[in-house]
Amino acid sequence: MATSTASPATTSTTAPRATSRWKGVALVGVLAIALVVAPLVSSPYVNYQLSSIAVFAVAILGLNIVMGYTGQVSLGQSAFLGLGAYIAAYGILHDWPGPLTLLLCAVVPAVVGMLVALAAARLRGLALAMITLALPIVGVPLARRFDEFTGGSQGQVVSWLRAPESSGLANDQWRYYVVVLIAVVAFALARNLVRGRIGRSFAIVKENEAVALSMGVSPYRTKVLAFTIASLLGGVSGFMYLAVVQYTSPETLVFATSINLVAAMVIGGSASIVGTALGAVYYVLVPVLAGQVNSSRTALISGVVLLAVLFLLPAGLVSLPRRLARLRSSRRRPAHPPAHPTTSDEAAQTASAPTAATTDQHS
Repeated sequence: MATSTASPATTSTTAPRATSRWKGVALVGVLAIALVVAPLVSSPYVNYQLSSIAVFAVAILGLNIVMGYTGQVSLGQSAFLGLGAYIAAYGILHDWPGPLTLLLCAVVPAVVGMLVALAAARLRGLALAMITLALPIVGVPLARRFDEFTGGSQGQVVSWLRAPESSGLANDQWRYYVVVLIAVVAFALARNLVRGRIGRSFAIVKENEAVALSMGVSPYRTKVLAFTIASLLGGVSGFMYLAVVQYTSPETLVFATSINLVAAMVIGGSASIVGTALGAVYYVLVPVLAGQVNSSRTALISGVVLLAVLFLLPAGLVSLPRRLARLRSSRRRPAHPPAHPTTSDEAAQTASAPTAATTDQHS
């Protein structure tokens, strides 16, 4: 009867993987519990900030798809966020069902983004940046011009998404759960996307377009797909934005918002799902905390934090655990290996040993 035993090397390799997997499961469980409990024990102001993090996490997630994973340049994400917010406002004011409104907030920006990408995806570098830069620059005056749809410069106030009486929740808690649920679904889908065949296509195009062509991957189609997904997520974040803020205006589309979203993506960590969430935390909380320190120096303090993170953690906040682990391991490791004894007596003994052995063999 044959018996099979696992080699020590296989066992030692499998054990850390299993431990790491269980740690990941435990971390996800703790995070899920925290997301559920947080609004129940927090003030309306804190719930508003937490909901805002979920909103901009989805917007930054779209940017990370097109910039972090595919290596393209996009400076127009605020235009898709604003477009989604305006579609949501128009739909709610005209009594459209919520699910239909959310669907249109995703589909319409995705179609617009795809049309822009079809014309711009063959461009690179500065030319591509200029095309995407034009989106918020053109979007702001258009929003002011078509005031019958957008409310003009005054914007639109939309009071909606009130908590059902049977839920026992306050309005801020209910809105938190809605936007966090949307964000969780978006992140789960994006995680599966970047880990699958499409994600591998993104990575190949980012690394080398010539190699991508040789492997049967079309860089043009891949870029168009990435821009379309980013635009879709931007529109969804616009729906979430209106749910939380209950207001939209041309200021939602301004170019400065796009730049801040790009900065948050880089600070959190490019081409990282976790880094996207960290970037959203930075985007929302750093200006708030800076304003509490000195309201007249908010931009200055935020800029200093940005530079500090980029200098200390070029790969973003997501690389902080690896950086700390590397520092700990370097401190535990001795600076120099122990020196071997090199006294004259020991050197003489070492040199004479082979001679003595040879003499014994001949005798």
